[in-house]
Amino acid sequence: MANKLAVITGASTGIGKEIAKIAASEGYDLIVVADEPLVDAAGELDSYGVSVEAIEADLSTFEGNDTLLAATNGREIDILVANAGRGLGQGFLTQDPAEWRHVIDTNVVGTTYLLQKVLQQMVARDEGNVLITGSIAGLIPGAWQAVYNGTKAYLDSFSYALREELKDTKVNVTVLMPGPTETEFFRRADMLDTPVGEGEKADAGKVAKDGWDAMTDRKGHVVSGFMNKVQAAISHLTPDSMLAKMHTGQAKPDGVEESKSGR
Repeated sequence: MANKLAVITGASTGIGKEIAKIAASEGYDLIVVADEPLVDAAGELDSYGVSVEAIEADLSTFEGNDTLLAATNGREIDILVANAGRGLGQGFLTQDPAEWRHVIDTNVVGTTYLLQKVLQQMVARDEGNVLITGSIAGLIPGAWQAVYNGTKAYLDSFSYALREELKDTKVNVTVLMPGPTETEFFRRADMLDTPVGEGEKADAGKVAKDGWDAMTDRKGHVVSGFMNKVQAAISHLTPDSMLAKMHTGQAKPDGVEESKSGR
């Protein structure tokens, strides 16, 4: 009998790469995808003795996601880990429109398209498991990281909407909600000069294990890490204006002066 198949996006580094290791260790064949070469990740995964196919594709586009889907050659996807994402720090007014559009197209548009295509197949056979990488950032108005937090709010919400729509099927949707994690995220998002970028972060392997366990247990969500659980709980009780101010204290770049607006 052939191994089951797990498709993992954003698998070149960080949480996605660690989830791919877990899936491989449990005997899943893999299709791993990123918008950059996956030579190192694929090399590590080959050691688990499963089939590994590495795809380089721009998942911000429908075409890139179609390239990924075509790579299955019609094989059923048992697990989809929708982990691909882009971050973007700094103040919104100074951001290049091409950059914030790429964040939205990757995190929202491309992910939504891929989820629809894969979930249609899973529901048709009434079987499948999906893990979406959201974030506790989606619970907080993200001053100095506004577009990114907005996309994660979408994913957090969207996952629960899907879960409700699919409740009468055997298809599971789980959202992983990590906090700051030791990955390439902060460098790529130009946030190394911020308090959160400079601060202590969670281990990507631990976050990946929390997400995998929640998905296999068919839970609706998991917030990885005790302090992140506390922050998530606080976010439900705190006014949005105060949350935005708190986020400023974490995401505002060093050396940027306070606004002179008086507000």
